[in-house]
Amino acid sequence: MQKLSFSILILLFTVVSFSANAQQMTEILTLKDAQAIADAAEAKAKANDWNVVIAIVDAGGHLVVLIRMDGTQSGSIDVALEKSETAVKFRRSTKEFEDMVMEGRLNILSLPGVLAMEGGLPIIAGDQVIGAIGVSGAAPPEDGIIAGAGVAAFK
Repeated sequence: MQKLSFSILILLFTVVSFSANAQQMTEILTLKDAQAIADAAEAKAKANDWNVVIAIVDAGGHLVVLIRMDGTQSGSIDVALEKSETAVKFRRSTKEFEDMVMEGRLNILSLPGVLAMEGGLPIIAGDQVIGAIGVSGAAPPEDGIIAGAGVAAFK
């Protein structure tokens, strides 16, 4: 009986300990963080006279912050959102998909939810993807520079 009680206590301790560790390891993208990322990206765009849309999504791909700079075409809203969604869903830069397509791997374009154009980057905390940024409105390499400036402000 003592052996059984001791085993139950160890099991309970393990479950409680595991649960506490799991809760501590989960990070989220806060509104404050998302705004800081967007502000840094916008500053980079303004410094280069690039009018863009900047979309920041959380780990689930849900919009947290959207900035549409004056003079940016409305079509860039959807493109920026799709770039951020691609980066968070696939946990990689949209430039990686663009490179694959440029190498002739056109099957990449058949993946659902992939926009193969530079300008989308995951936002990483530790080893977790907690969100993503998508930028559209300038040329794709410029969108990538702007997105990179936003992510760099988070690190």
